[in-house]
Amino acid sequence: MEIFSASASLTLTGFVPRLLPLLSPQARTTSCKPLLSSSSTRLISCHSRIAPSRSLADQSASTGISVVDSDPIDVVKRKAMDIAPELKGASIFLVGINNSIKTNTGKLLAEALRYYYFDSDNLITEAAGGNVSAQTLKEADEKAFQESETEVLKQLSSMGRLVVCAGDGAVQSLRNLALLRHGISIWIDVPLDITAKGDDDSFHSEPSPELFDTIKASYEKSRKGYETADVSISLEKIATKLEFEDLETVTFEDIALEILKEIEKLTRVKKMMEEASRPF
Repeated sequence: MEIFSASASLTLTGFVPRLLPLLSPQARTTSCKPLLSSSSTRLISCHSRIAPSRSLADQSASTGISVVDSDPIDVVKRKAMDIAPELKGASIFLVGINNSIKTNTGKLLAEALRYYYFDSDNLITEAAGGNVSAQTLKEADEKAFQESETEVLKQLSSMGRLVVCAGDGAVQSLRNLALLRHGISIWIDVPLDITAKGDDDSFHSEPSPELFDTIKASYEKSRKGYETADVSISLEKIATKLEFEDLETVTFEDIALEILKEIEKLTRVKKMMEEASRPF
């Protein structure tokens, strides 16, 4: 089947080989290098973090890790190394509306777990020849574009030790949802108004009604797929749990640590089920 319209020369059989070098772990070794500053990184504001005062004992109790004189990223890395043996190289797929919070959390997780990081939408864009070509593909033949999304997920799901930021196409078909079952799927639930405001530079400016409506429509289309994820990580719930009055105070480290704690619960339950199924 043709990926582009007749005016484009890219076919599905030609598209797949172009993905292979992009998916090569050797081509993504930089994912194991530091991706973020060692200082605590706020989601939205570039100013220093101002968190409500809590005792170190309270903070330790909420994370399960001693935070005395600990850099936030070091805390995340220690937690990642604690659960890594039980994770056994299983890949992690992050779903949810695309935004910088999801992207940067994914990069931090990859760094902490010493995994490779991929963005499925970026892989499709690179293989198609750029944003314009990818958009042309989507507009000319949406079904073929969806097949390319499935092909990317198929290849990624066959690999291990990956953190993948998956696009909305990953949750819009039963076939793709089945591919996500090859790893652990995490829904990064960010309020739509924050998603619509974009990155740090535009956070304090209100999004246009048209942009908000577009994001809302995309969310509603994919919401049921998001809800099938193994774990749901809500920015609002993290802020409440940490007693932050403002979502702006939550950091990538806070989100990553919450994800790792939820993964730890999953692996613990799996281990208990495996032990219970063993014969006496």
